[in-house]
Amino acid sequence: MMKIGTPLQAAAMGSGEVPLRELTLSHNRELSKFASSSSSVSSVAAGAPLSSMASLRTGNGAAFHSLPLRYSSPQPLKSPLKQYRVYAQDLKEQMKQMAAAEKRWESQIKEGKVKSLSAKEAGYAMQLANYILLDVRPVTERSKAWAKGAIWVPIYDVDKSLDPGTVLKRLSNVLMGGWWSGLSLMKYNERFMPDVVAKVPKNANIIVACQKGLRSLAACELLYKAGYRNLFWLNGGLDSVEEVDLEREGPQPFKFAGIGGVSEFLGWTDAQRAAAAKKGLGYRAMLFGRLVAVVVLVDSMILGVQQLYQHMHEVQ
Repeated sequence: MMKIGTPLQAAAMGSGEVPLRELTLSHNRELSKFASSSSSVSSVAAGAPLSSMASLRTGNGAAFHSLPLRYSSPQPLKSPLKQYRVYAQDLKEQMKQMAAAEKRWESQIKEGKVKSLSAKEAGYAMQLANYILLDVRPVTERSKAWAKGAIWVPIYDVDKSLDPGTVLKRLSNVLMGGWWSGLSLMKYNERFMPDVVAKVPKNANIIVACQKGLRSLAACELLYKAGYRNLFWLNGGLDSVEEVDLEREGPQPFKFAGIGGVSEFLGWTDAQRAAAAKKGLGYRAMLFGRLVAVVVLVDSMILGVQQLYQHMHEVQ
C-alpha cells in the first residue's frame, strides 16, 4: 500500500480519481500499481487527453493540491536532516510514478471503464435515476460542504501521527505551501475499500467525487479493480458544482470547501475572486480590510524585533 504524506498538492481529473497511497518506496510492492499522477482533463467525454502536470493548479494557485505524497525511508536515519535529504531526492522518483499513472488513467478513460458526468448531469442522475454520489474527500473539505444524501468514505485523510518522520514531513508541508493553501499532510485511508464495499453494492451506479477531480479518479481505479463496473466521474470535482446543481449541506459553498490558509483569509483564491465579482464592494472591502490588517501586523512584528535587537545591543 502506498503511503502518502508530504505536500505534493494535486488538483484535477480524468474519469474518476485513482488513489495514491502512502508511497513507501522500499516496502511497497504496489507502488507501480497505484502511484499516481496529477493530471487534468478538460473534456473526458470528448476523449481529451489528460493535461500535463505542469498545468495543474488548485484554486489557490498551489500545484498538486489533492495528493500529497510521502516518502518512507527503508532504513532508520540518524538525523532529521538526513531523512529530509533522502525524502527530497525521492521526489523525482515519485514524479516519474505520477507520470506513469497519468498514462494509465488516460487509457482507463479511452477504454470506457469510467464515464464522465458534468455537475448538472450528476444532479439529474441523483434526482431522477437514484445514482449514488460517493464523496472521497478528507474531513477537512467534507466538513465545509457536502451533497445531501452522499455516501462519505475518504480515500485520504489528515495524517495525525506524531512520530519524528511524520512531524518532519508535516513541517515540510507547511514550508512548501501549506501555510498559504491550508493543506494538511495526508495519508491513505486503509479502510477505504472495506468501507465502500460495506456501504455500496457493486451493481449500483456510482458517481465518484472529490474536490477537484484527481482523488476521485484514483478512487475509480480501485473501485474498478474491486469489481465495480457502473462508475461515473464528476468532471472537475465539487469545484465545478454550482449551488443549483446539487442540494448542499454544510456552512460554505461547494467551491469554498477546498480552500484554506492565508490565501483564504486574504481572499486570494479563484473561488473568492469569483464570489467577490458577484457580491460587490462590501465583500471586496472586507477582504481588503484583512489584507491591511495583515500588513499592519507584519510591520508591527518587524518593528518589535528591531527594537528588541536594539535594546539587547544597548544592554551589552
